[in-house]
Amino acid sequence: MRGKFIIMGDADCTYDFRQIAPFIEAFRKGFDFVMGSRFKGSIEDKAMPPLHRYFGTPLTTWILNRMFSSRFSDIHCGMRGISVDALLRMDLRSQGWEYASEMVLKSVHMELPTTEVPIHFLKDPEGRLSHMKRRGWMEPWRAGWRNLQAMFVYGFDFFLIWPGFLLLALGLIIMLPLLAGPMSIGGVRFSSNAMLFAMALAVLGQSMLVSAAIGRVIFDYSGHVQSRFERLLPYNATIWGSVVAVLAGVCLAVPLFDSYVGNGYLLPEIGIETNWAVFGLWLIITAFQIFISGLMIRALGVMLPIKKPAPPLAG
Repeated sequence: MRGKFIIMGDADCTYDFRQIAPFIEAFRKGFDFVMGSRFKGSIEDKAMPPLHRYFGTPLTTWILNRMFSSRFSDIHCGMRGISVDALLRMDLRSQGWEYASEMVLKSVHMELPTTEVPIHFLKDPEGRLSHMKRRGWMEPWRAGWRNLQAMFVYGFDFFLIWPGFLLLALGLIIMLPLLAGPMSIGGVRFSSNAMLFAMALAVLGQSMLVSAAIGRVIFDYSGHVQSRFERLLPYNATIWGSVVAVLAGVCLAVPLFDSYVGNGYLLPEIGIETNWAVFGLWLIITAFQIFISGLMIRALGVMLPIKKPAPPLAG
């Protein structure tokens, strides 16, 4: 592609390409991604169906802003500008409407300098029937769902991090006090059954956090996330920490196994050693999760090249 910047828009005469001056000015100020905003500009009467104007676009824009801490006002605006370098690094894959969300989401992941400019949205020329109307009343819903799917794919860690922390914390809150033995709260007795349930919560929470971490590395266009995890989980420290946790877990589980063998391979009476054995199993599972996730994050760093910005063009 020749040139430094691209300004794009729907070729249906609903966008006025004579008004590209704000886009050019934004590029000159150093922005790589310039979104048009129909809501900050003007919308001609009957240019946008009420369902799109007051429900669909505001809702999906709000969801995206909540998921990615962004401040867009109109993520579906068809008129937008992007630098050629940023577009090439985006490596867009969508085949339909969802390209709009993919472009916005990747601009966030890539930490592109982004701004919005007001644009004027015009109604369809006389005699033209929009493709939305030609495809039937279900098409806007299908388009909206495809956009949501793109958000879920590129931002699935949003649904994993806080639930993961919550489940892990809840599991530990239940497990740790039970290491001292069964306890009763408000007439409800908590023993080894509660310990097993708590371990399941903790393991589920950890699995969600590990998946979120891997997802963040996959969609890391800057290299910052990869570097952060490598500092948090140094290779040698991860290996030795995992080995120590496995050995500690085995030591905690041995007394229960010894009682099991000594009892003729029958489960002994449930006691405090059962709780410690469950905690030991949790340590072993945690050690393997940390070790494997550390290896995967480093492998992804090798396999997925970081798409860095191109150097400034001469002249």
